[in-house]
Order: sequence, then C-alpha cells, then structure tokens
Amino acid sequence: MGLGPRSPHRAGRRFPAGGKRGRGAKGSGRPPPGRRQPPCPPPDGSSEPALDAHPHLSPEALGYFRQALSALKEAPETGEERELMAHNVLKEVEAQALALATNRTGSEIMQELLGFSSLKPLCRVWAALRSSLRSVACHRCGVHVLQSALLQVPRLLGSPAEKEEDVEEEENGKDGPLETLEELVLGLASEVCDDFLFYCGDTHGSFVVRTLLQVLGGTLLESERARHRGSQSPVFITDKISSFCLQVALQILHRKRPQLCAHLCGAVIGYLSSRNPSANGSPLLLFLRDQTSSRLLEQVLLVLEPRKLQSLFEDHFRGQLQALAAHPIANFPLQRLLDAITTPELLSPVFEELSPALEAVLAQGHPGVVIALVGACRRVGAHQAQVLQLLLEAFHCAEPSSRQVACVPLFATLMAYEVYYGLLEEGGAGPAEHQVDMATARALGDVTVLGSLLLQHLLHFSSPGIILQSLGALTGPQLLTLAQSPAGSHVLDAILTSPSVTRKQRRRVLKTLKGQYVALACSRHGSRVLDAIWSGAALGARKEIAAELGERNQELIRDPFGHHVARNVALTTFLKRREAWEQQQGAVAKRRRALNSILED
Repeated sequence: MGLGPRSPHRAGRRFPAGGKRGRGAKGSGRPPPGRRQPPCPPPDGSSEPALDAHPHLSPEALGYFRQALSALKEAPETGEERELMAHNVLKEVEAQALALATNRTGSEIMQELLGFSSLKPLCRVWAALRSSLRSVACHRCGVHVLQSALLQVPRLLGSPAEKEEDVEEEENGKDGPLETLEELVLGLASEVCDDFLFYCGDTHGSFVVRTLLQVLGGTLLESERARHRGSQSPVFITDKISSFCLQVALQILHRKRPQLCAHLCGAVIGYLSSRNPSANGSPLLLFLRDQTSSRLLEQVLLVLEPRKLQSLFEDHFRGQLQALAAHPIANFPLQRLLDAITTPELLSPVFEELSPALEAVLAQGHPGVVIALVGACRRVGAHQAQVLQLLLEAFHCAEPSSRQVACVPLFATLMAYEVYYGLLEEGGAGPAEHQVDMATARALGDVTVLGSLLLQHLLHFSSPGIILQSLGALTGPQLLTLAQSPAGSHVLDAILTSPSVTRKQRRRVLKTLKGQYVALACSRHGSRVLDAIWSGAALGARKEIAAELGERNQELIRDPFGHHVARNVALTTFLKRREAWEQQQGAVAKRRRALNSILED
C-alpha cells in the first residue's frame, strides 16, 4: 500500500525484501566417470533414422563416448598420451557428429570432448555438422554443441598447424581440402546472416547468434543459461528471444566499438519512442513496464554515455520516477538508470524527484531502488547527508535522536524500528526513547543481501559517523553474528577497506570482537573476516588475537575452518617459540609498511 509522509504515530512495518528478477536455469548433468581403459571403437550408431529425422545413437556408442571422456579426464594433462587419445576419439565423434549432437546425453559428452580438441579435429567435427546447420542450431541439444565449438575459437585460433602428413592426405580426400577455422566461423556467420531474423527469433537458434557476436567481437561474456518460453512477437526488437541477441550485441559493441554501440542505442530508443504515441507521457514508458523490452532497455541504460543518459532522463524519465519505482517491472530499469549515474548534474534532479518517496518505495517491496539511489550518492559524492537522514526517517529511527544508535540492525534486516523491537505504539503518544537494555538483550536479526549492500554504501560515504557509532553499540555476540553472516560479513569488509573509516574508528568497532575470535575462526564466513582483520592488524593487536586463539588451540586444529586460521596466525610458533614469532610478525609488518609507502607515493 502506498504511503505518504511519515506521521509520528504511524505503526512500524517490515519492509519486503524485494522481488527477484533472475534468468538462471538448471545446469546440465554430467555422466558418472567410468573406469579408465583403452576405449574400443563404437558400433555404427546411425543405421536407423529416428522419427525426428536425426540419426539414432545406439546405447553402445553412447557408452563408448562416455568411457572415452572419462579416460581423457584421467590422462595426464601434458604428454602425447592424452593428445593421441583425443585425436582418436574425435575421429569417432566426426563419424557420428549429428547423432551425438542431437542426443541429450551425447550432446553433453560432445561439449566436453570438444574442450580436449586441437585445431584440426575441431574443424573436421565442425565441417561434419555444417551440412545440417539449421537442424543442429535449432535443436535443444545440438545448439549447445555449436556454442561449445564456437567457444573453442579463442583458444585455438592462434595455435600452430599440426604437422601430420597422413592426416593432411586424408583431409584432402574426396571432400576436398579442409576449411580453416576462420573460414568455418565466417561461413557460419554468413549462413546465419542470410536468415538472421529466423535464427534470432528461434528459442535455440538465438544462442548461436549471441555466441557468434561474442566470438566475432573478441569478447566472451558471462555464461548465459537462460531458458525461455512463450510465443514469438512479430517485432524483432520486442521479441522475447531476439531481444537477448540485441543485449549481447550492446555489451560487445560497448567494449569494442563504442560509436556503433551509441548508434544502436539511439536506434533502439528512437524505435521504441515512436511506438504507441500517447498524450499521457513518453511512449517509452510503456516498454519500461514490459517484461521483455524492459530488459533490453536496462542494457541500453548501462552502456549509454553520460550526455545521452542525461538527454534520455530529460525526454522520457523526468516526472515519472516515483511511478516507475512503484511498478513491479519498471523499477528494474529505474535501478539501472541509477546505477549508470556518474555526474551531479543528473543525480540532483533524480534525487529531488525520487527522495521524498523512499519510505513508500521500501514498503512496496522495491528496496533495490533505494540501494541504487544510495549507491549513486556514494559514487558521485553528493546528497550523502540528505539520503542518510531520509533513511533514518524511513526506518523510524531519526527521532528521538537516541534511536539513531540502532540504525545498523534496522538497515541490515530492512525492518522499521517498531517491527525490529516488537513495539506497540500507543495512540496519541510520540515515538519512545531508545532503550539500551532492550537493544543489547535482542539477538541480531537475519541480515539481508540488500541490507548488507546498503550498509556497505553508507560506510563508504565521506562521513560515516552515525553508522560507525551504531556498529560500536553492538554487543560482542551481535557483531559476531554480523561477521558470521554470508551477507553481513561484507559489512566488516567495508569497515576494513573504506577510506572514510579512520584507524581509530576501525579499532573502536573491532575491539568488540575481543572474546569472540575462536567463534569467528571456526565459522565459514567469520574465518574470512578474521583473516582480513589479521592482515591489517598491528603487532600488538596480533599478539592479543594469537593469545586468545592459543587458549583453545586444539579446538581450532580440529575445526575445518579454524585450522586454516591457526596456520595463518602461525599459532604453533606463537605458543612454542614466542620470540621467533614476534620477529617473524615484525618483519611482516615492516614489509607491509614499506609497501603502503610505495603505494601512497
């Protein structure tokens, strides 16, 4: 429900954690490894055509390739044994390439086998599939084989040609000379271009287009594992499948050809802005609320140059930010706009328009918008004090001022003051003063990922004093819980790395962990925090940490995380040869000071 300005009598609330917007899919399962032994040639697996017109792969052939893959994995990484074995196996792959590529398990095995391939075997397998390009590219299993083959190109493109005369003779047989890898890639690109709209619009074929863009652009992006369903739209730019090809193209062009990227961004914005004209605002607003087009616009926002981003805001976003922040889909492209802001000229009007609705946006379950705005304030270095004050008000800990010391638990858990402490406000009564006894008796709540990000941004503000005071008010067990949390541990990282936190402030917060070092060391995430504290600690602080850990040395040694900390601290040396340990640590501290001096110069 929408909220206006906060009244001092308003009941507390728990802010929803926010909606998810991901495109992950299950990874491919892999067959169990077999026993290593010289594989026997597979029986002919293509005697009977399958009902879907793809060759049939017999169970015996599948078993052979599974066993061959297992043997390759177990063979020594260097030496002729694995090279010869890979060459022989890939000869068999070539003979049954189409049957393997279009079989679910065979496709997975073939993808891994291509990772062992040298230049010429890959070219032979590729050539074997080329005659059935459309069939393979639009097959749910075959497309991943083509992707795997394309992704070998950066590894093999510069590799020296193999000097195997017998192979050369065979390659120059009835089918003529074998094409080079460059020719095969360009040939594939040419065939895809000839029917570009078809491949971009096909659920599976679009993966080939996107991988080709990466290989031809010389930039491999993070793996895309999305699975998409739904009917196709007749418009290329708003099509559910084709849109992903444009997103990849924008990322590649942004890195390699910025001018072309700017041109493509302009074309996308121009086209979408010309659709569905309305007197109620920019036509682009309709596409910001669309599940498919909004993803494309998110990518456009991330690669636009600052001047064009400013124009886009003026022409299409101004006056609409609060409505976009409240929308279940449009709030995501708004977050990308905020992520892309790098100038105070753009941040100021955005902040002025969006900041009055901070509490309402949180209550609507879109905290990502608020975190992105805070991140923009951190990045640009403007409006930091204002946004912090608005956050204190939104979480009901601005007034009375005694409540401000509780802001870290509230921000970390994304809960308003009354909800976090379970208070019931009495009608007509103002907000109650903060009760220290109540705060220290309560265990720290579950730290959210977005709450952790919010605190990390605030700790990098130019004046993080309020956050540090709140951290300093936490009890040892509360700070331990924060450090042991997968998300909360990164708040400790920010304390240790933020240039805005002085050594004195850092020591004041971290001293609360005294008495908690063993529990930290025996925790997956806490042990990482303790290692980071140790790396930046002076010799005196190291002595204190080592002395506390040494009291429970045997417990640390038996713990799967603790024994790594004990080794890092050189705890055995500390307990048995204290003088040698101090000399060693003194030398380490001296080297660190020298390195810091060089870095500062």
